[in-house]
Amino acid sequence: MNVFLLDDEPLAVKRLARLLEATGRVRIAGSATDPADALGRIPHVAPPIDALFLDIEMPGLNGFQFLEQLNADPLVVFTTAYDRYALRAFEVNSIDYLLKPVETEALDRALGKLERMLGGVEPRADLRALVDEMTRALGHARTDFLTRVPSRVGDRIEFVDLHTVTHFYAKDKLTYAATAQRHHVIDQTVSDLEQRLDGRRFVRIHRSTLVNLDHVRELYTWFNGRLMVRLKDGKTELPVARERAAELRERLGL
Repeated sequence: MNVFLLDDEPLAVKRLARLLEATGRVRIAGSATDPADALGRIPHVAPPIDALFLDIEMPGLNGFQFLEQLNADPLVVFTTAYDRYALRAFEVNSIDYLLKPVETEALDRALGKLERMLGGVEPRADLRALVDEMTRALGHARTDFLTRVPSRVGDRIEFVDLHTVTHFYAKDKLTYAATAQRHHVIDQTVSDLEQRLDGRRFVRIHRSTLVNLDHVRELYTWFNGRLMVRLKDGKTELPVARERAAELRERLGL
């Protein structure tokens, strides 16, 4: 079975590829972290891919928008961090899904379903019906997450877009939103922010720190087994509290 992997998180792609290779049941024909790149590559993979492992939430194009533009018709297994309420739409369809972080048992289930479809034992799913149903289900999902935060500068208030924020941290009774340009003082506490931010992007790694997963470059072990996060700027390093390490690894697909 030829498969292609598309997920905007490189660590998630690597972990899924490792799990798939360990099964010995598939050939990974390619992978991508950029939906636009995958749109151009997938139709030209030879031999054609049988199945696509596709993340739902990606910048630029989400998984459903991607499928609408894809000039190919593979079977699809969605990989997602959405909760099970939203995923009920999948339970009445033949297409499978994998809830992140992907577990071996769930992957075996999905591969079995793909093999039955490819062998004609089960009918191919109605992808359009699933997309429509999933869109309706996600309409009930929370949509009030912050997209930017205010920062007071003298008698002015600046608004900081969250995609530019690498992390939030508390120091000397103040809370800061760190960006590449500067560190902005904001009024909310780290605990308040944890409740108002999209938990699929921002993870609390310490009582005083929230990190934006989109800006994480790598994890490494420091003294006494302490886990550290290094950001994509190559210089910012953030300690991870021991009680937060397992959640961070899980959110990064490790």
